[in-house]
Amino acid sequence: MVYLDNAATTKPCEEALSAVMTAAEMYGNPSSLHKMGIDAEKLVIDARKAVAAALVCPPECITFTSGATEANNTVLFGIAKTYGRRLNKIVVSAAEHSSIIESAKQLERNGFEVVFVPPGRDGVIDEQAFVDAVDSNTFLASCMLVNNETGAIMPVKKIFTHIKRLFPDCMTHCDAVQGFLKLPIKAADFAADLITVSAHKVHGLKGVGALYVRKGIRLTPLLYGGGQEKGVRPGTESVPLIYAFGAAVRKLHPEMKTAYSNAEELNRRLRTKLSELSFVTINSNADNSSPYILNFSVPGIRSETLLHFLESRDIYVSSGSACSKGAKSPVLSAMGLSDKLIDSAIRISFSSMSSNGDVERLATAIQEGYMTLAKVR
Repeated sequence: MVYLDNAATTKPCEEALSAVMTAAEMYGNPSSLHKMGIDAEKLVIDARKAVAAALVCPPECITFTSGATEANNTVLFGIAKTYGRRLNKIVVSAAEHSSIIESAKQLERNGFEVVFVPPGRDGVIDEQAFVDAVDSNTFLASCMLVNNETGAIMPVKKIFTHIKRLFPDCMTHCDAVQGFLKLPIKAADFAADLITVSAHKVHGLKGVGALYVRKGIRLTPLLYGGGQEKGVRPGTESVPLIYAFGAAVRKLHPEMKTAYSNAEELNRRLRTKLSELSFVTINSNADNSSPYILNFSVPGIRSETLLHFLESRDIYVSSGSACSKGAKSPVLSAMGLSDKLIDSAIRISFSSMSSNGDVERLATAIQEGYMTLAKVR
């Protein structure tokens, strides 16, 4: 099997699976005051320290959630409720994940002014264009670090630093899901007040994510209850999932540079092979993209058709964001790509488990797929 849909989800590492079993046996409620509760709480604390170390921030700044979608919703609606009483505007990039875009659209329906800053043809948000969209009425600016469809790396540090210099009271948020444990992230250096990360994109398990909240930021919760996670995310913590998240982070964090170099080599190799195929158009820019993601199109053959052809060869890729389920990509549309390129787009995404053999099999299968499917047309 060749699995190249790691931007959608990754295979859990052995350390994460082992941690789940360990935590499942320590089934006390981490809010209980007896020994079983305290033992469970220690596992949550251990995971919190691991995630905090990867983001280079104090552990108390980490809040665990059910995933990145909940974290992103918590940011947009929570910041709007807290800081959107006096101010009325938010600015987000038009290349964001749907959990940001749809939340922003809901805020717009609720009466807030929302500005969506489109990416350039290379998929990257222009720093000056984003900053120019922010003004004294803006209470939140949100820009992702790595685009989940094209791999484009956004100049988040420059954008947020510029914004904070001009409008220090404007809250800044970065969805760093596709950059976490792939690119170095120091919360303070990013000038970010809030950062979203997810476990299942880094060989943890689905159902848990984390939100970095800078000290001093007031965040109105979406839910109300027992006050867990400092009241930002009440409800009994899923200790097994959280502990597994921490285990995956501890495994991957020291190996970041090696894994990145491997992804660079795989990306370079695949680009070379695709560039030799006259019927392929590469949509991910070569100069400013994460090597973990590569988006390309085979005009004339619909994404889903090629995807299923590859699946028949036991090769698993994506036609875009897993959350879109085949819908036309708003990210590629915002980049100004033609319908022909959008309708035939394929996303390849690597992980630390990917190999040269995966690239070889994929490249061969794409050529076979084109020859076969072109005849059917």
